[in-house]
Formats: sequence, structure tokens, C-alpha cells
Amino acid sequence: MERRDRDDRSRDIYIEKLVKLNRTAKVVKGGRRFSFSALTVVGDRSGNVGYGFGKANDVTEAIRKSIEKAKRNMVKLPIKNGTIPHQTVGSFKASRVLMMPACPGSGIIAGGPVRAIMEAGGITDIMAKSLGSRTSINVIRAVFEGIQKIGDARVVAHNRGKALKDMWG
Repeated sequence: MERRDRDDRSRDIYIEKLVKLNRTAKVVKGGRRFSFSALTVVGDRSGNVGYGFGKANDVTEAIRKSIEKAKRNMVKLPIKNGTIPHQTVGSFKASRVLMMPACPGSGIIAGGPVRAIMEAGGITDIMAKSLGSRTSINVIRAVFEGIQKIGDARVVAHNRGKALKDMWG
């Protein structure tokens, strides 16, 4: 009983967004057999975000698997005043995503998969542009690669020999 309560509480803090649901058909002797793949983004709106990709013969099972994988693949998204600290470009295969900080009140100016990541991560103001291939999984992996490039403020301040207050204002 206690375990179920704990699961309910952990489910409440995360926002789950379904980015893409794909149906594939395999032709067998008796007809077509369908299977599904789901791509989801999970975040807590306070800087933690992750993505997952799940496959199953049932839609709900595919979504459940992808959400579980997304929760295991969470990364820290650096946020400064509702946006990212500096411009970055993430690339994965033929997809490139340019992410730029935006002024407060700008909102999320980004396309589908990038918008889902930023909303789930808690970013309120950002400009992003998908360049090259727009395949959802590759765009999401490019965004996460770009997030990894964003420097941690403490590390950057330490390397420059400055105080954290001087760096972040």
C-alpha cells in the first residue's frame, strides 16, 4: 500500500509529453500485425528533463515503456532567469538544433520536439531553430547533445577565476 502511494507522488511531480507515436505493420499469414513505438519527454519543470523511446504491441504499453526510460535518462538543464545561459548548437546525425536565450516574456519560440523538451524542463523563454533533418528522435537527441554543451556556471566561474556572482549577475 505504501509503495503505491509513493509511485503516485512521483508521478505527480513529472510532466509527461508524448512527442511521437508511430504504428508499423507486419504482414503475416493471418493478415497484418501492428506494433507501436512511442517517443516521450518527461520533466519536472525545475531543470530536470529526459526522453525515452519504447516499443510494444500495444499503444499504452509502448507509452509506459518510453516514460520509464525517460525517467531513467534525466539530465540537468541549466536555467538562468527562465532561459538558458548562452547560445548553443546541438547536433546528432543530420539534425542540428540552434538554441538561443530569449528575453523574459518572449515565450518558447521552437518547433514540436524542442518545445516539448523546454516546457517539460521548466524553461519559459527561449528561441530555437531545427536545421537539417527534422526526424523527431534525432532532433531530441540533438537538443540533449546541445544541453550537454552548456557549461555549468560554477565550473566556468572557477576556470575563469571569478566569483559565481560576477558571472551570473
